[in-house]
Amino acid sequence: MTARLREMPYNYTSFSDREIVIRLLGEPAWEALDELRAQRVTGRSARMLYEVLGDIWVVNRNPYLQDDLLDSPRRLNMLVEAMHHRLKEIEKRRGDKIAADDDRVAGLLAAASSAVQAFENQFAETRSLRRKVTRRLSAITRKDNIQFDGMARVSHVTDATDWRVEYPFVVVNPDTESECAPIVKALVELGLTIIPRGGGTGYTGGAIPLDRLSAVINTEKLDRFEPIEERVLPGLTEACAVIRCGAGVVTKRVMEAAEERGLVFAVDPTSADASCIGGNVAMNAGGKKAVLWGTALDNLASWRMVTPDAEWLEVERLDHNRGRIHDAKLARFRLRRFEADGKTLKGEELLEVEGKRLRKEGLGKDVTDKWLSGLPGVQKEGCDGLITSATFILHRMPKHVRTVCLEFFGDVKRAVPAIVEIKGYIDQHPKAILAGLEHLDERYVKAVGYSTKAKSRGRPRMILIGDIVSDDEDAAG
Repeated sequence: MTARLREMPYNYTSFSDREIVIRLLGEPAWEALDELRAQRVTGRSARMLYEVLGDIWVVNRNPYLQDDLLDSPRRLNMLVEAMHHRLKEIEKRRGDKIAADDDRVAGLLAAASSAVQAFENQFAETRSLRRKVTRRLSAITRKDNIQFDGMARVSHVTDATDWRVEYPFVVVNPDTESECAPIVKALVELGLTIIPRGGGTGYTGGAIPLDRLSAVINTEKLDRFEPIEERVLPGLTEACAVIRCGAGVVTKRVMEAAEERGLVFAVDPTSADASCIGGNVAMNAGGKKAVLWGTALDNLASWRMVTPDAEWLEVERLDHNRGRIHDAKLARFRLRRFEADGKTLKGEELLEVEGKRLRKEGLGKDVTDKWLSGLPGVQKEGCDGLITSATFILHRMPKHVRTVCLEFFGDVKRAVPAIVEIKGYIDQHPKAILAGLEHLDERYVKAVGYSTKAKSRGRPRMILIGDIVSDDEDAAG
């Protein structure tokens, strides 16, 4: 007999029956169900069991239904009674059988009864914990910044990956940077797992809750940035342009602020219209300008974050080379730790790293190296703290910019050496500089509906977009 792919009712999620049964009843229960599948006669008992599990699952995966049942204990009692009634009907259908097969059914019924009881208890626990969270956090931030409603939880369950594992228990939206440390302290003491989040544009799942008792701290309200100023950075003698931004500032706004002053903000990911500064630091974001000026790590002058201990940590780059960090023989950072008040200095240390150790040879960023020689915050995806603000250096773009588009047809393998040769040629040019480089593969070219520039050649297998800059118009082409 061929088993149906899905027997669980109401399952509109990507979870299979096997995954749901294991999550609710445990792996032995799934093994028992699988063994009993071939012994079904009418299959009614199996259907009733799956209906019970389906009821639990659809509520667990729908915050709006949870809110409805929290507001109406009567409806919750009716649902739980219906679940127990189905399980009793399954028990009746067993009759007086005492075969070994029936022992497995008894085990399934016991596991299902425990799951129903846990489901019912979960609502009382949720009410109690919500009261505790509200009481603690409302002393720190405005009450309307503490969100338990279905809309807030649904909009914070995933990021650009569209993975959905668990819905957060609460979403917190601090108004100011100073609120962040006490919020972290309170959430840790309440036993909640903290998930930092900005624009939610990441593709690595860093902002996705993996535990039911998770608290998402959304930093989008930390959206203020200071005017651009000329500042002499530690260890340097000449002033350079910098801009200090809150973690919630949208990347595009910083880019526009720099452009108004004739400067360039080098961190320009494709998600610039929605991504935020805090995420740029936590992800070590780059963009096409990384070819010339590097990623977020290369352009950070300093940043501020809250550690898991709810203390403040300020990281400041010393002797900044105002370029790609791997070109510096030694990268030096001053780490200063403060108490939760943000003023009382606890300690200071110096982190020195060979520049080349912060990059994998031949790559602009080594995504496999989350450690980065112990440098806090950067490329950690929020795992070692909550980024609250950052100061970036700005650059001056040469007067003339030419954007070129190269289309590759035929065997893509032959295009790669061509790219290397093009970059090598421009790197050796006395006046022209390659300021940006973006590669689009065949799938992306098709997805964006790219219009081929070459005549009668069809859609290219790959395109390469580059920005060539120079103060000499002829050199830029």
